[in-house]
Amino acid sequence: MPAAPDNAKITFPVRGMTCAACQSFVQKTLSELPGVSSAAVNLMLHSATVTYDAAAVAPQSLIDAVNDTGYEAELPSPTRSIAAEQLQRDFEDDAAYRALRLRAAVSVAAGALAMGLMPWHHAPATRYFLAALALFTMLWAGRRFYVKAWSALRHKTSDMNTLVALGTGAAFFYSLASPHEVYYEAVIFILGFVLLGNTLEARAKRQTSSALQALAQLQPTTARVFVNGMEVETPIDQLRLGDILIARPGERIAADGVVLDGASAVDESMLTGEPIPVDKEPGSAVTGGTLNAHGALRYRATALGAETTLEQILRLLRDAQLEKAPMQRLADRVSAVFVPVVILLAALTFALTQSFSSAVAVLVIACPCAMGLAVPAAIMAATGRAARLGLLFRNGEALERLSGIDTIVFDKTGTLTEGRPEVASFQAAAGVDPGRTLTLAASLEHLSEHPLAQAVVRYHPAPLLPVEGFQALPGMGAEGVVDGHSVLIGKADLLTERSIALPAPATDQVQTIIYCAIDGSYAGAFSIADRIRPTSAAAVRVLQSMGLRVILLTGDQESTARAVAAELGITEVIANVLPAGKLDLIRRLHSEGARVAMAGDGINDAPALAAADAGIALSSGAGVAEAASSVTLVRPDLQAVPHALLLARAAVRVMRQNLFWALFYNVVMIPAAALGHLNPILAAAAMSLSSVSVVVNSLRLSRLKLT
Repeated sequence: MPAAPDNAKITFPVRGMTCAACQSFVQKTLSELPGVSSAAVNLMLHSATVTYDAAAVAPQSLIDAVNDTGYEAELPSPTRSIAAEQLQRDFEDDAAYRALRLRAAVSVAAGALAMGLMPWHHAPATRYFLAALALFTMLWAGRRFYVKAWSALRHKTSDMNTLVALGTGAAFFYSLASPHEVYYEAVIFILGFVLLGNTLEARAKRQTSSALQALAQLQPTTARVFVNGMEVETPIDQLRLGDILIARPGERIAADGVVLDGASAVDESMLTGEPIPVDKEPGSAVTGGTLNAHGALRYRATALGAETTLEQILRLLRDAQLEKAPMQRLADRVSAVFVPVVILLAALTFALTQSFSSAVAVLVIACPCAMGLAVPAAIMAATGRAARLGLLFRNGEALERLSGIDTIVFDKTGTLTEGRPEVASFQAAAGVDPGRTLTLAASLEHLSEHPLAQAVVRYHPAPLLPVEGFQALPGMGAEGVVDGHSVLIGKADLLTERSIALPAPATDQVQTIIYCAIDGSYAGAFSIADRIRPTSAAAVRVLQSMGLRVILLTGDQESTARAVAAELGITEVIANVLPAGKLDLIRRLHSEGARVAMAGDGINDAPALAAADAGIALSSGAGVAEAASSVTLVRPDLQAVPHALLLARAAVRVMRQNLFWALFYNVVMIPAAALGHLNPILAAAAMSLSSVSVVVNSLRLSRLKLT
């Protein structure tokens, strides 16, 4: 039996891609390597993510395969943080943008000069000067088009560079050979307008990644470490767990940690979207990258490097922008054959019309760039906007899935409520010692992770007794032997199942009741209250106004669940549900044709979150719930749920608009060029603006109002 593949995943930069055809070629090259199970190449971020069998292919082989195609790739540094990688990419993008801007400006100016000299193009001196000016523009400003086109030809493929190189090259050599017609000004203007479009596109693309840039800049490069009574400034990558750090007023927190002494308010808005500074005191948790407002804090580092909250958020945001949305598949299929088809159409145009100008116009009007940018640009803008609101989408598919939701199922405890229940009262059975009963119950519950169990422990903080044979009963309660006594604590159904008689509960009970039995006899009941989150009611109202069906699903008792639902305005309630029952409900809703989102925070919610069309997890919940979710709320504010839905719907609208206009542009403009309605210069200008328009349309998502 063959061994299971040792799957690994790597993300590395790929430089030199300019259009969707480039992206498709690099992706195809990586996908066809032995041992590679999947490859996704992102034109916007100039990177590739590859899942591969580590026993069959080495990471360096992936890099070599990309470099062999003429594009540039390198292995990521194992010690460099995502923040540092982003800052390095920003530096490189800024340098590339400045170089593009200079080449575009010089080319357009040269084109204007050439156009002014065209009335005298018959004079030999003018022709020589125009030829030299065109050649200079081609070799200096447009050199990359010809280098990339040659590289593509060597690898038996083609891309946008091929079209530009063919169009301008043909026009240049035709002008050299023709005794009458010259197109030197067209050569220069085509290169100038394409470079100008690339410049505008690069500027707009930098804005779509503004959230990543802003988050990366939150990470300070140094930290103040308290050593032997002195402050020592230390590079951030040299910190160690347990180091004692100092944050002065106005400085950023260097690492995740716990405050030892001092008091201050910390601005966490860039990480959570929460505009109000959070008070910190000894025992409070602080997050790396947040801004200390006015007081000095001394804190112990509890997480460094990839384990910090900032790095995890950056990773989630980067991965979301790297992953392709299903809608991108159409663009990928078209891009794979686009350039060869355009070259064929240009050849047919020349053969049928004998118009050299029309053939060149066909070559330069075609724009695979817009199709390549249509979906990724919208995803980057939407996920960046979401991050500033305290929302983290897993990927583009999560956006698409959430946009189509018509039903949302809310867990109660820790989602609609604050998830920190407290015992409001304890009522001992007649003839039972309340103190002894509380001690036995708290000792048993101390071994349980359930929020209700921990509420019992907090209610009775007396010294605990040893427990034997502890057993958690998922969704029901717990049992064990404490100090020689058999103790059972949990729901009424659990005790009734064990033939233990209970007092009749109140029919309008708002609080949760859990019962305790000792040695097979009823011993008392705890009334436990869990406050509803302040934003829950408003969030439910907005979701209902959007036409969504809202369901409350809980393992809690019926009376408590209905009381909470009534306060929130929810009419559909399903209570007393075990973890498997939550999953069954999602499946039943699917069978009815519903498109379901599940919002929860606990381990018990993970199967339902994973089974739903879109899972929404509160970051305060268990890590497994976040891992199973499509969307993570960085702060426990349920108003972010309708924000996520509105943003997803807007993002999908923009993706469709972008794809439509990218396809419509080529369908309309290529025939117009073939029929002689566009000269090559206007064709180049129109082609450049098409990709810019797609990115600019996507940028509307960065400013989308969600209230």
